[in-house]
Amino acid sequence: MPSTDNSGSSSPLASIGRTLRSRRREREHSHSHSHSTDSNHESSALDSELESFQQQVAERFQDLSAVSADELLSISWIRKLLDMFVGCLEDFKVILLKNKGQTSKSPLDRFIDDFFERSVKALDICNAARDAIEKIRLWQKHLDIVLSALENRQRALSEGQFRRARKALMDLALMMLEERDSGSIFSNRNRSFGRHHSKKDQHQSSSGHSRSLSWSVSHSWSAAKQLQSISNNLIPPRASDVAATNGLAIPIFTISSVLMFVLWALVAAIPCQDRGLNVHFTIPRNFSWGTPFLSLYNRILEESKKRENRNANGLLKEICQVERCTRHMTDLVDSAQFPLTEEQRMEVEQGVQELTTVCDTFRNELDPLERQIREVFRKIMNCRTDGLDILSKPNDIE
Repeated sequence: MPSTDNSGSSSPLASIGRTLRSRRREREHSHSHSHSTDSNHESSALDSELESFQQQVAERFQDLSAVSADELLSISWIRKLLDMFVGCLEDFKVILLKNKGQTSKSPLDRFIDDFFERSVKALDICNAARDAIEKIRLWQKHLDIVLSALENRQRALSEGQFRRARKALMDLALMMLEERDSGSIFSNRNRSFGRHHSKKDQHQSSSGHSRSLSWSVSHSWSAAKQLQSISNNLIPPRASDVAATNGLAIPIFTISSVLMFVLWALVAAIPCQDRGLNVHFTIPRNFSWGTPFLSLYNRILEESKKRENRNANGLLKEICQVERCTRHMTDLVDSAQFPLTEEQRMEVEQGVQELTTVCDTFRNELDPLERQIREVFRKIMNCRTDGLDILSKPNDIE
């Protein structure tokens, strides 16, 4: 379960939020004796920048949490989540670039390295999200067949049209059941963004492996285990570490937590290999973004516990709608007697309208969602590349 720090003022965690303010007071006292004006000004500017970053993250999470139950975990909400992450990552990158002279110092170098290690592992989940979109597009093709068969063309529906719709519904149900049971329909087709497969890659894919920019993803790859690996040792920095890094340990913990949450929410929402949500967050109370962050975490966790969602292919609202609509349409098609009664005809029309709505959402939203996932992938790669360059040339300050 998520947790916040409830300790008293003597706890190292409880003092993190006050560290920046106490450092400022110490510098002001030192300034009265040493007159180190330039150093004091630079440190004060850094404190303001770090506090601003925390506030921006808090505002973004508050915006994400200010949605109704119907909007949460919809495709449009996932797109907002990805936009939020890109914004946070860009702001973090600015902080890193402005303070690259400190990145080689311990323990900051270790914290940065840990973040980049997590970011590499995140790339496979981006690839899994891309494959999830491919699965949904395949499901949509079967839904389109159902709609084509049952749409009212100003004439009575025939048994032949119902047979066609029934076959498409059965194929879709089998496909979704197989995905729910094994989660590996597309696992041997995991593709990296911006790269074409060579013959060597195709040979590896036929052997049950595919190339990722992080590492090979095989049939044994698990989203749940990947999340667990990324979350390992993701704990708030100690007050001594905050002081030793001039406060820079705080934005590293913040961006690591934001990355972890985004990946966790993606895995919760989409159909991917071995989904699992057994990830826990520890956020001290004095992190301003902690409350909306944990509020969203708990809301998504509650969604996963609902009876109708326990065996779902994903918590994405549109996927839940597809599963609910296809069950209802299957019941209608199986129980239909010809000629159709007026009540049956109206039920079929209503089911077609519901399926049309969700299919329209897929048509309008899946392509932009895929582009955003590509962007997240590239932003992570670029941030890591720039960061490694900073670590290798810490004294090369522009």
